[in-house]
Amino acid sequence: MQLIKHLARYIDHTLLKPEASLNDIEKLCAEAREHHFYAVCVNGSWVTQARHFLDGCDVKVATVVGFPLGATDSDTKRFETEAAIDNDAEEIDVLINIGRLKDGDDEYVLRELRDVVEAAAERPVKVIIETCLLTSAEKIRACRIVLDAGAQFVKTSTGFSTGGATFEDVKLLRELVGEKVGVKAAGGIRDTPTALAMIEAGATRIGTSSGVAIVRPMLRGAADGY
Repeated sequence: MQLIKHLARYIDHTLLKPEASLNDIEKLCAEAREHHFYAVCVNGSWVTQARHFLDGCDVKVATVVGFPLGATDSDTKRFETEAAIDNDAEEIDVLINIGRLKDGDDEYVLRELRDVVEAAAERPVKVIIETCLLTSAEKIRACRIVLDAGAQFVKTSTGFSTGGATFEDVKLLRELVGEKVGVKAAGGIRDTPTALAMIEAGATRIGTSSGVAIVRPMLRGAADGY
């Protein structure tokens, strides 16, 4: 049972589909409460409701900024962050400006991320770099910018692009950011072996809409005495 709880505390139980309803958000939060996931991750308009549904428990509410493309104006990202904090979001997952990064405009990307980190008012900021769209050199530059911006996590993917987390990328990101910054693996993580392998590769958080499916086999095993 301890192993199940340990795994659950890696999970950001996620629902970012545009068609998600209030009932869906309530179900997500009930599942997170039941299984003791670390956080739920919802779109900005649902932060207040998620916080209400999780009142009295230690599951945190995370939300996304500049999602899912990262191409919004820097001031918009800062405003989104400030609004999220005003609504009691406890963590921010922000998407890097991929086009600016590819253009080599690292100064722009760094300034934007520093603004988000500042607006987050000491809440953890996870920077999504969308690894499936980057070269190895761009991943290295992106991680350097994340470190310089003072963010607490680098995150692989939105789950809305051409690919999700890979073991190779998680290992690379861990090597690039060292041990003091978190690595969040997200995108395509749907079962227990994959989640455990991502953690073994260096992930300190798992973003997934399949949190219940990931912990359920371990719950069955515990019930059977394994």
